[in-house]
Amino acid sequence: MEEKQNLPIENIINIRKDKLKKLSEIKVNPYPNSFNFNNTFKDIFDKYFSIKEGEVSKETVTIKGRIVLRREMGKSIFCHIQEGTHRIQIYLKKDFVGEEKFKQFLELIDIGDIIGVEGEVFKTKTGELTINTKTYVLLSKSLRPLPEKWHGLKDVEIKYRQRYLDLITNPDSMNIFITRSKIINSIRETLNEKKFLEVETPMIQSLPGGAIAQPFKTFHNALGEDFYLRIAPELYLKMLLVGGFEKIYEIGKSFRNEGIDRFHNPEFTMVEIYQSYADYNDMMNLTKDIIINCCDVLGIKGKIKYNVSEEKIFEVEINNFDKFTMAELFDKHVKIPLEKFVNDKVEDKVYEDLGIDIFEVYPSGQKIRKTTKKLVDSVFEKYIQPNLINPTFVIDYPVELSPLAKYKSEDKNVTERFELYIATQEVANAYSELNDPIEQYNRFVAQKTSEDKMALNLEFITALEYGMPPAGGLGIGIDRLCMILTNSLSIRDVIFFPLLKSVKKQ
Repeated sequence: MEEKQNLPIENIINIRKDKLKKLSEIKVNPYPNSFNFNNTFKDIFDKYFSIKEGEVSKETVTIKGRIVLRREMGKSIFCHIQEGTHRIQIYLKKDFVGEEKFKQFLELIDIGDIIGVEGEVFKTKTGELTINTKTYVLLSKSLRPLPEKWHGLKDVEIKYRQRYLDLITNPDSMNIFITRSKIINSIRETLNEKKFLEVETPMIQSLPGGAIAQPFKTFHNALGEDFYLRIAPELYLKMLLVGGFEKIYEIGKSFRNEGIDRFHNPEFTMVEIYQSYADYNDMMNLTKDIIINCCDVLGIKGKIKYNVSEEKIFEVEINNFDKFTMAELFDKHVKIPLEKFVNDKVEDKVYEDLGIDIFEVYPSGQKIRKTTKKLVDSVFEKYIQPNLINPTFVIDYPVELSPLAKYKSEDKNVTERFELYIATQEVANAYSELNDPIEQYNRFVAQKTSEDKMALNLEFITALEYGMPPAGGLGIGIDRLCMILTNSLSIRDVIFFPLLKSVKKQ
């Protein structure tokens, strides 16, 4: 008999362990090695959807799943078992399964147990497809009760820390991760069709490069040296361009030892793409193809809704791509020329009037003036980013903000760089890649502050000195893209196991 749900968890576990012992005493293996099944729930729904009430299939089906609901009615038991996002009802009758097996199910099988079932399909008077169980086998005994299903898994701490419970109790969560897989597959298929080659580059690097970010640091015992988890795969991928690969990409993790919030996780997934003899215009077209193909695979057409918060909902015309220079957006939304900010010709009072804090306060209490890059980013995030609803390419960034991008030939104050924003969030970043080794070295050296300084990677400079063809490079944040296309409020909702503070053992 199912234990009472209001019992303390320790009592429930002890009751189930007692059942485990009884199963062993009657020679029932509660954890068999395998189970052969012939049917999925979807197969059954597709094949028997049209049978009439009371009609019984002539074929025997064999299925498996987790018990998520049960009702006892005298000499019969109804259960719902779950397979992925699907559920099906099973019916056990003492006269059909036999007295011994019925008693075993009644007394020793619980909600949460995984079972295999063999039986015939019929439709109840209420129109529900049901398996009339001939026999069953226990495949895994659950020692802990599932969370209360009727209210869903509301505790976000449990949801993220014990994702498996979220997946069992919340079909929407499982669908989000199925969608994520479809998005990644679509990106891979788009690139493979365009003859890009998937490659792998090191996660552990001697220098953090390819972006400006705080790295995770580690120590390699055998080599006796410090190393870093990569903040981006960019420099290694460009070395492969030097080696002769012309169209390459990598889907993988990068790591940044920075803040955690709704849109940032220290471990995140991105795709980085490089194409020789191309520029940022080619990358813009490739980005469009990737986004549109993802939407096609998901059946998304026209407008989508995105809840940027519980109170604020955007309607995004997902196939309508806009394009503005960064300078145009500053003129339109800030009313102060971008070049004044970049050239430090803006007085502190102007930042104060704009509501921008010019100092960063560290845990020690020390106040340090923000770098020019951080101040420009703060203005952009407050006054421009909230207006970028439809997919928008922000192009032509100042050279001071783009140490790895090529100058525009007609204006050496700006670079051929773009970022793509959708529903106010940055989704992609791309350049016409700088391939002049002397200019690249000078750019590294010219970086003034330690916080916004990219590591001087002489190995990369050496590679450039052998000659890298002109190229376009593109990075797309897969987690952010999944957030938008699944209308998820937090990046934690699209990452199976987001980083959380460890639980301290008592």
